[in-house]
Amino acid sequence: MRLDGRRESSNVDDRRRGGGLKLGGKGGLGIGAMIVIGLITYFMTGDLNQAFQAASSSSDITSVVTGQSGSGEDYQPTAEEQELESFAKKVLASTEDVWTAEFKKLGRTYEAPTLVFFNGSVQSGCGGATASVGPFYCSADQCVYIDLSFFTTMKSSLGADGDFAYAYVIAHEVGHHVQYLLGTLSQAHGQMAKLSQSEANKVSVQIELQADCYAGVWAYHENQMFKSLEDGDLEEAISTAQVIGDDYLQKKAQGYTVPESFNHGTSQQRIKWFKRGFTTGQISQGNTFSYRYEDL
Repeated sequence: MRLDGRRESSNVDDRRRGGGLKLGGKGGLGIGAMIVIGLITYFMTGDLNQAFQAASSSSDITSVVTGQSGSGEDYQPTAEEQELESFAKKVLASTEDVWTAEFKKLGRTYEAPTLVFFNGSVQSGCGGATASVGPFYCSADQCVYIDLSFFTTMKSSLGADGDFAYAYVIAHEVGHHVQYLLGTLSQAHGQMAKLSQSEANKVSVQIELQADCYAGVWAYHENQMFKSLEDGDLEEAISTAQVIGDDYLQKKAQGYTVPESFNHGTSQQRIKWFKRGFTTGQISQGNTFSYRYEDL
């Protein structure tokens, strides 16, 4: 993905430099293993708190809910993290350009989210979380949260790599922000609160697949505007969608799947809806709520 010379977004809150939570350590799991445990738990339950508990129970990390920190040292980003930081800012800037234009077509004004960089742990408007849950969007403060070490784990533990794969992850989370601005997210969450867990999971799948479609819509217009996509980029995104499907992650975690617990969509569904957005470039094509669950 060609981003040389592109602007970096200023809608960024860097919380890494005040001394973050130290993950892993003697007798504990490394950050990579913890992220995999937490990520699998999050995709299986949809609950950030459960994901945090799953990761922390396998480690000696300090609780972020109480605001405690496991390390008092100032954070010093590596050269790789600095490169990823610049990349993430450029991708965020691209989403701002694309969604500003798309919202204008709808007669609306796009309000960009803030991208929060954190190291190990963070306190969001939705509660405390660690890097183990992976990137997430919080509608309470309209922020996208990411520990850049997640991208290293994507490569080492999930086998997903490449700049466009990383861009897809960011674009998916921004897709949730688009849902929030359009009122879809709060509507869906209100519906979920009235349903049983298994039925609420189905609505969650609709939310996630729509965000995948919106990531595809972004990619379509990004390429139309800047001709930035290169050979292999689309395959990187598809490969990433493959390994973060509920069925893939559940098989990885326990060797079998429990379909009624799916809340992000299967690998096939995630690929389908991302490609739908990428092929059409139309927000209207992402109305997953107009389909029967069996037809998603």
